[in-house]
Amino acid sequence: MVTFSLVYNFEPIAVVNFEKFSFWWLYRYMKVGEFELVDPVPEMNNTVAISMLRPWIDVGRVGTLSLRKLEQYLGAKELGRLATPGKFFDFTRYRPRMRIVNGERVFTKPNTIVHHAKDQYSGRDYLFIHIREPHNFGEEYTDSIVELFNYCKVTEYCRIGGMYDSVPHTRPILVTGSMTDAQEGKAGSLLNPRRSNYQGPTSIINQVNEDLTALGVQNTTLMAHLPQYVQLDEDHLGASRLLEVLCAVYDFPSDLAEKSRGDQQYKEIEKAIDYGGEVGTLIKQLETYFDRVLTRSDGGEDSDESNPDDPQINLSAGVQDFLNEMGERFEDDRSDPTQRN
Repeated sequence: MVTFSLVYNFEPIAVVNFEKFSFWWLYRYMKVGEFELVDPVPEMNNTVAISMLRPWIDVGRVGTLSLRKLEQYLGAKELGRLATPGKFFDFTRYRPRMRIVNGERVFTKPNTIVHHAKDQYSGRDYLFIHIREPHNFGEEYTDSIVELFNYCKVTEYCRIGGMYDSVPHTRPILVTGSMTDAQEGKAGSLLNPRRSNYQGPTSIINQVNEDLTALGVQNTTLMAHLPQYVQLDEDHLGASRLLEVLCAVYDFPSDLAEKSRGDQQYKEIEKAIDYGGEVGTLIKQLETYFDRVLTRSDGGEDSDESNPDDPQINLSAGVQDFLNEMGERFEDDRSDPTQRN
C-alpha cells in the first residue's frame, strides 16, 4: 500500500562565504516523500512521466540518451532529487564523482534526479526521472516515486530502456512494448508487435508500475532490442529508434530521432566483419531468425516445439570474445564519465 506523507517548506537559512568561493546553503525547498523539490513547484496537470532505469535496462545508455534529448528539446529544468541518496544507494557500488570545474574540485553523489518541462505546443506537462535501482529500502524508494507522481498529477507513466537480444546489427533495431490501442496506432510500424512472455528475476522498480496501475495511471513501456555482441557504451542508433517511437506517440518533432551518429557507429562495425568466417555464419543465422520469427506480423513466436528449419544460434567462446571486443573498439565518442551520475 502506498502512503502519502506531509509536504512542508523550509526558508533560506544562510549564506556561507569563504576566501575562494561562496555558496547558498539551503534555498527554500519542498519535500515530497524522500524528494526535495524546488519551491514553488510549477503548477502541473495531466502530466506524463517518462523514466529510465539504471543499470537494469539501460544497455547502450539508450534510455539515458533518449531522456536527455527530450529534456533538451523541451528546455526541462531540474525539479528535485532525493534528499538523502545514501539511504537507498551503496556508494561503493554507485561511486561518487570528483570533477574539476573552473579550477575547483566539485564532488557529486549519485542520485535520482527529476526534471520538469511544459510542452508549449500541446500545453502538457512532462516529468523526466532518471531512476537508479536501489540497494536498500526498496519499498520506501518506490513509494516516494509514486508519491511524487501523485503530487505532480501524473496521469500517464512511460518507462523506456534497452536490452541485449539475439538480433543482428544488419537489421533495423526492434522496439517492443505495451501501450494503448490509440498509441499503437500512432506508432504504426515503428513498434514491433512482439509481446514479452518473460518470467523470472526483475527489479523492485516494477512496484511503481503496479502501484500506479492501482491508482488509475496509464502505464506504457518501450524497449529497444540491441545486438548482444555489439556492446557499445553509448548506442546512438538504439536511442534514435526509441526516440522515433516517442516522437510519434507524443507528437514531438520527428527530427529529434537523428540517426547519422548511430548509422556511422554501425557502419564501422560492419567494415570489421569477415563474412567468410565463423562470425559471418553466426550473423547470417541471426538474420534468418530475425526475418522468420522476430518480425512476424502476428507478433508471435514458435514456443511449443522447435522448428527443424530454424537456425540453431550458438556462439563459441572465441566468437563471443571477438564480437564483444569489436563493440568496444568502435565505441567512438564516450561521453564525459563525470556526467553519468
